[in-house]
Parts: sequence; C-alpha cells; structure tokens
Amino acid sequence: MRVSIITVSYNSAETIERTIDSVRSQTWSDIQHIVIDGGSTDGTPQIIERYRDSIKNYLSEPDNGIYDAMNKGMDLADGDIICFLNADDFYASPEIISNVVASMKQANCEALIGDVAFFKKNNPDRDIRRYKSSRFTPEKLSWGWMPAHPGLFLRSDVVQRVGRFKTDYQIAADFEYIIRVFHKTNITFVHIPDILVRMQTGGVSTNGLKSKIILNREVMRACKENNLNTSILKIFSKYPVKLTEYII
Repeated sequence: MRVSIITVSYNSAETIERTIDSVRSQTWSDIQHIVIDGGSTDGTPQIIERYRDSIKNYLSEPDNGIYDAMNKGMDLADGDIICFLNADDFYASPEIISNVVASMKQANCEALIGDVAFFKKNNPDRDIRRYKSSRFTPEKLSWGWMPAHPGLFLRSDVVQRVGRFKTDYQIAADFEYIIRVFHKTNITFVHIPDILVRMQTGGVSTNGLKSKIILNREVMRACKENNLNTSILKIFSKYPVKLTEYII
C-alpha cells in the first residue's frame, strides 16, 4: 500500500529539514512525500531541493493560505492512504507509517486516528501535552471534539468522497473537513493508543486568545453548515477536559 504524506510549508527553514528527515527515516518503503511550499523567501526551497531524491512531488508557488496548499497536495496524492505532516512537526518514530498500515489492514478500516504530542519550539524532546484522540467519537463533533488532524490517516476513496478543504476558513477548515468525514456516515475507523506525531506549539490554531476566538467561531459555523446541533456552551465545555492533557 502506498502512503501519501502531504507537507505544506511557508518560511519553514528552521524546521522543515527535521520534518523531511522523519519521513525519510520511515521503515515503510512505499511513501509518496508531497511538499507544497507557498513561495518561501527564507531558504526553505533550498532545503527542500537538497532532499528532492526522496520527495516525489514538489510545488513552490504563492497560494491562498494553508488550506489552499493542502488542497493542492491532495490533488497530487495517488496513495492508498493519505495524511498530513506539518512543516513544524515530525513522526514520533521510524515505525509510525508501518504500524499505521498494519493496523488499518488488520482492522480493515477506512480511517485511523492516533495521538499527538505537543512540544515547545526549542525543546522537541520534552512533551508538554498529549492530545488523546481516544476521546473522540462522531457524536462529540457538535461539542467541538475532533481527532488530532496530524494523527488522522484516511483511505483515498474517503478523501475522494469528502472533497476539498474550504479555503474561506482561517483556522478550523480541518475541523469542518473532519465533520464531513465522520458525520452521517458509516465510516469505519480504529484508534491506536500511541503518539504518532510530535507537533510544535505556536501554530495558527494554538497561537493566543485571538486565534482561540476565531477558532471557536469557525467551529460553530462548521457545525451549523453541516446541520450539527451545537451551542457555545457545548463548545466551551471541552476545555476543562483538555486541561488534563497537559504534562507537568
């Protein structure tokens, strides 16, 4: 089975080499690594060029934001399984993709979700939070719960059914996309209780109060657009639970 890993980047010179290395180190042999760069000016394209032997598809041009870039990556993906790995993030071990493929084969499922660990910019070896996708069920979408997107692996036929990310969302297009994946469908999925991806804090969805306000507005909008009965109180109710994810 071929696995398509899509990485989108913009001015990611400080981190993208680590991301590419984590894909190159995977023990699974049939990987299509797709890198979509938004026209970086900080040396990112030069770093990517050094690894062109392992990057199957590379595109560098201006885009209309992260979700437009992710759509471009999906258009190029030809794998049986499709996933995303951000340019600030990396796989937790070289066996991650092999384990994902084996688990999806064994469960004969259409999707797999796993956990994601967060770390601060200058300390990638110390986890400060574990995003536990085990808490997710499709019934919790209206409460704002979703599996960690970097820990989500989808069969290509699911991706074809669901379509593209909505580019008029600033932060929560991945949540809206996941609603379309799991809501009112009989999609089969499995959770593996492992950290699959280590994710750097400071991204657009974790960057301060303003981002949280935009995020929750868009979560409300996504629910309403997909006929999920929600409220701001339901959305906010998840935050006390999320505090338990932090590692002291």
